Order: sequence, then C-alpha cells, then structure tokens
Amino acid sequence: MAPHMDAPSPSGSLRSSLDGPRYNSLSFAPRQRALDGYRSSSESLTDGASTIADVHMYRPLIPGVYVPTMCFFEAKTEDVDTTTIAQHAVRLARAGVTGLATQGSNGEAVHLTHAERYTVTATTRRALNENGFSHLPIIVGCGSQSTKETIEYCREAYEAGGDYALVLPPSYYAGLFAPACETIIEYFHTVADSSPIPLLIYNFPGAVGGLDLSSDIIIKLSRHPNIVGVKLTCGNTGKLNRVVSATRRLTKLYDYDHPEFVVLGGSADFLVQTLAAGGHGILAGLANLAPKACLSTMRLYREGSMEEAQHLQDTLSDGDWTAIQGGVVGTKAGLQAWLGYAGYARSPLPKPTEEQAQKWKDGFKSLMELEKSLD
Repeated sequence: MAPHMDAPSPSGSLRSSLDGPRYNSLSFAPRQRALDGYRSSSESLTDGASTIADVHMYRPLIPGVYVPTMCFFEAKTEDVDTTTIAQHAVRLARAGVTGLATQGSNGEAVHLTHAERYTVTATTRRALNENGFSHLPIIVGCGSQSTKETIEYCREAYEAGGDYALVLPPSYYAGLFAPACETIIEYFHTVADSSPIPLLIYNFPGAVGGLDLSSDIIIKLSRHPNIVGVKLTCGNTGKLNRVVSATRRLTKLYDYDHPEFVVLGGSADFLVQTLAAGGHGILAGLANLAPKACLSTMRLYREGSMEEAQHLQDTLSDGDWTAIQGGVVGTKAGLQAWLGYAGYARSPLPKPTEEQAQKWKDGFKSLMELEKSLD
C-alpha cells in the first residue's frame, strides 16, 4: 500500500471556494450532450439482445462491491481475448457484484490501444446486457497525461457503453504544475465539463509518482455537478471519513443508499474500515477472485454482525496482501490456479515462474476456501 499524505493544501487554494452552494446534480444532463466528431457505436453495441436503451440507460452508483476487471489475452498472439473477458464479466455479475470497471490497473489499461480499450468495454457491456445484467453500471478508466486525450477517453468510454469515467490526475509534469493544486483542479473541471459521462476521481499515489490528493481538493472537486465520486486507493481512512462527512453535509437530503457523491475504498483489505468511516463500499481488484467474500463481509457489517464481518475481513486482508505483492501478475496467477482461466499479463510484464505461481496460489488459499464455502 502506498504511503498516504493528507497535509493541508497550500495557503489561499481552497477556502473561499468551499463556501458556495453545492450544484444540484439532478439538473445536470451530461448524457444529452452531442459527441461532435465521434462515430456512433450504437449499431455495434446493439447486436443480439442489446438495445440502444440497454446501452445508455441510467445506472446509479449505489453502495456495494465494484470490481475492476482483468483484461485477458490470447496465449500466443497477446491479442485481446474477448471470449474470456465476457465470461469473466458474467461470472462476477452472477456472484452479485454491484458494478464493474474496465481499463483500471488490474485491466492493464496502459497496455491497450484506444481501439482495444473500446473493445474491452463494449464486450463487457454486451455480455452483461445479453445475460440479464443490463442494470449493472460500468466504470471506465479514462485518465491520461493530457486533458485532451482524457476527454477523448471519456467520449470513447460513453460510445462503448460505459456509464462513468474513473480519472487519475496527471503526474508526468507535476513539477511544473501551478501551486495550490490549481492545475489539478482545472484539469478535472475541464474534463468534467466536456465528458458525456460523470467522473469519479481516482486517488492512487502509487500510480502517479506519489501525487496524493488531499481531502480539501477532493471535497472541492465534489462540488462539480459532473464529478460524482472518488476511489481512494491511498488507504487513508481518515481522509475517506472527511470526504464522506463533507459531501454528506453538502447534500440537501442525504440518502446513504442513493448518494450524490459515492466514496469507495480502493482495496479489499480495508472494506470494514471503509464502511466504519461512512464509505459506500469498495472498488477492489481482489473481488476478481473472491466477489462473494467481499459481498458477504459488507452484508454482515451492514446487518450489524460486526464480529462475523471482522472474521471475514481478516481473510480478505490476508488474501489482499498476496494480491498487492503480486500485482496483476500474481492476481492472474491466482485466477489461473484456482479457477482455471486468466493466462498471463501482456508483455513486457513477465510470466511467473513455477515457484512464484505456487507461492501466489498458496497465498490465496484461505481466501478461495472462504469463497467456495459461500457458493
């Protein structure tokens, strides 16, 4: 887990802008914007059981377990394996997860072209729709180093059937950014103004050279009507609580089950801690392996069965440590060992040795035994 930092923002950056009224998110209609210059994808997405209404229906983000899905590749060619992508999405949906995410860290987004990203999301949307899960939202990773390309990714995500865009802050030229996070704020506001789908902020310092957005910055960004949530992979539950508390106060009629601004933990190893801090669930890679274990932990906590929830959390935390150490390579090795599919990550990531594969299989043993007991 990357170290977290939540120091106060530099002076003069935020205070005055935090005093204004919150936008009314219900009056904002990003889905109705014209996508000038972009081709329509409705024909390719509405083959078979899907309809245009199925592709672009409203799918709210509600409390639960969201899964950043893996991307799978053909063994010999490393071409995108759409069959396995579809089967994996349906397996997770049948387990009862709340929603899926494509193009995340676990989805090897950095290894994919624009066209491949589109294919992965469109394949996932079609698989869900054709198997009775058209209600499940898809969050699509859309972050890029330039504002222009990030907007392009958001528009392409919409075309492919995505419902929300998960956006990392840019970081490559962070040393040249304007003070008081002005560059970051402008970046998110510009993307949100232009995106046809709502944004979730992705705070993952380990993926952006240590850049860690403070709670002040996230709360400020939450006021934009087209920014509707955050994924906190920083592991800072104090920050998570501050964001939940502030955004709850900014909501006129707060409803935990239908939040205007959803706050998700970014890892399964602090699911109970996220819920205790008022968060709405997780968007966590470990759920690729054990969705039912994650769902059961959340259910038990919300039912008030704290001791049982903590017992499951112990197993989740142990399993997640294996996933954190092995990354996408180790998680795929675990899927392959325990469920018989996954293959390997795209090169240049290495294939695990037999010793490594066995180590990761063993590391997931207790987790997978728990998962199978919940069938």
